[in-house]
This record gives sequence, structure tokens and C-alpha cells, in this order.
Amino acid sequence: MTPLALLSAAAAPAPAPTRLDPIALFLEADIIVQAVMLGLVLASIWVWMIIVSFSLRLAGLARKSRDYETEFWEQRDYEPLLARQVRKEVPAARVAAAGLEEWKQSTARQPIDREAARQRIAAAMDSQVAEEADALAARLNFLATVGSVAPFVGLFGTVWGIMNSFFQIGAQQSASLAVVAPGIAEALFATAIGLFAAIPAVIAYNRFGAAVDRYEARLQRFADKLHMGLSRELDRA
Repeated sequence: MTPLALLSAAAAPAPAPTRLDPIALFLEADIIVQAVMLGLVLASIWVWMIIVSFSLRLAGLARKSRDYETEFWEQRDYEPLLARQVRKEVPAARVAAAGLEEWKQSTARQPIDREAARQRIAAAMDSQVAEEADALAARLNFLATVGSVAPFVGLFGTVWGIMNSFFQIGAQQSASLAVVAPGIAEALFATAIGLFAAIPAVIAYNRFGAAVDRYEARLQRFADKLHMGLSRELDRA
């Protein structure tokens, strides 16, 4: 290749990109927009970590509770079973322990006020069921927060990017597409990341919220069945 050809090739404009490059958009963005993008990406990563961990935890608790309930109703002496399963962090075992502990205290003295004892046993187990459901749903608050806030955070990055584009129009005294397009692209990319973080968070929050409600209802049915058994014991006491 001749020197003239080399000079011509060097002076030729670089080929325009043929596809969207997220990394290039991030690197070329304003520092404020970069901070917004980075925060949203970290939030999205944390959302997916919660989704995976909560799914595994919920499946494990459902399996443990199912096995425990089957074993519980087959036992005649509940004390060894309770001591073993409470240590294994089985929510149903803690519900049963709350009811049986109150039953012991209510029947320790004579005469027994049966109606008051039934109410205290039910209250003890209902309180434990609510506590187990609250503990299980505690991490879902982050999903709700990301689902509601992330689009607005992305919108903030969008507004900042558009403001920066208008600033470039004034600085370069030109409103051509080449001047405003980079800033607008960066701005819209921030909105896209916000939606990418928010949509899975909202879907997961709704699905997991329903799953927690079903699990709470299952614990409540277990507590009601145990309450009926303890009520019959009170009648015989």
C-alpha cells in the first residue's frame, strides 16, 4: 500500500457502530448517570440473589414442615420430637411448642378454667404463626422497595442525561442529532436498567407474597388441628 493510500485510510472516519454497546454507553455517560446505572445494577443483582435464596428457603421449609407434620401426628409422645425439630428450625415445630407450653401451664393448677385455657392456647399458637410468617416475609420488603423505586431512579438518570444533552446543544451551538443523540441514548439506557431491576422485583414480590400467605395458612391449619386435640385433652382433664 502506497503512503498516499495509508494517509487516506487514516483520515477516513471510523465506521459507525452497528449495534448497541451497553458498556460503551456506561463508560461515555456522565458521572451522575454512571452512578445511577451502577446503583441500579447492584440493586438488580441483589434482587436476583433474594429471588434464588428465597425460592430455595421456601421449598426447604415446605418440605421440612410437611415431614414434621406427618411425623407429629404419628407420635404419642411429642416431647422428644419437639426438642429435635425446634433445633432444626422447623416453623411448625415452634408453633406446636408454643401451644403445648401454654397447655402445660394452663393445666398445671387445679381447678382448670377450660375456656380460658383454650383461648390462651389459641392465642399462643396464632401469635407464633404470625411471627413465623413475618420472619419469612422480612426480606421481601427489599423487593417491594426496588420494584417501586427503581423506575424513578432510572428516570432521574434519564432526566439528567437529557439535561446534559441540552447543555451540549448550547455549548456547541448546534442542535444536530450527532450532538444530542449520545446523551439521550445514555439517558434512556438508565431508564432501561431501572425497568430491568424493577420488573423482576415486582413479579417476585407478588409471587412470594402469595407463597408466604399459603404457608401461613398451612401453619394456621396445623395450629387449629392441634388446638382441637388439646381442647379434647382439656375436656378429659
